[in-house]
Amino acid sequence: MSILFVPKVHIRETLQHLQEAGYRESECVVLWIGRRTGSNIKVERTYCPEQYAGADYFEIPPESMQAVFAELLPTRSIIVAQVHSHPNEAFHSVADDTWAIIRHEGALSLVLPHFALGTSLNTFSRDTVVFRLNDKNEWSEIPAAECNEHIIVTNE
Repeated sequence: MSILFVPKVHIRETLQHLQEAGYRESECVVLWIGRRTGSNIKVERTYCPEQYAGADYFEIPPESMQAVFAELLPTRSIIVAQVHSHPNEAFHSVADDTWAIIRHEGALSLVLPHFALGTSLNTFSRDTVVFRLNDKNEWSEIPAAECNEHIIVTNE
């Protein structure tokens, strides 16, 4: 099991994207881009792809997915997690399961409630519900008490 290290600056950027969409009463997805360092993974930047979204969905069209891959290729980076918002409670919907951008075993999908409008850097860990893709291709919720074993927020 890899540990994901995410600098605070990337959480701030993620919240900015989610909240900008939330003010329009729209979901949003942000990708965390990074690379594996030994057995761990470090988030190096955020990427908010062009997307169609509304109050209860987001969709990344094929041309936007091509742009995502073009972003990754020059630096040999990977999508290390996807972070998205929901209008009400945070859960992994059937649509989230079906249209997840990352599909490898151990992938992380983070969901924030209420379009992340009530979330701050200080409450991010508490407000976020984290899911991991298991070996049966199912998204399983990581219990809140265990999230700090999977994601560590850093100051850099």
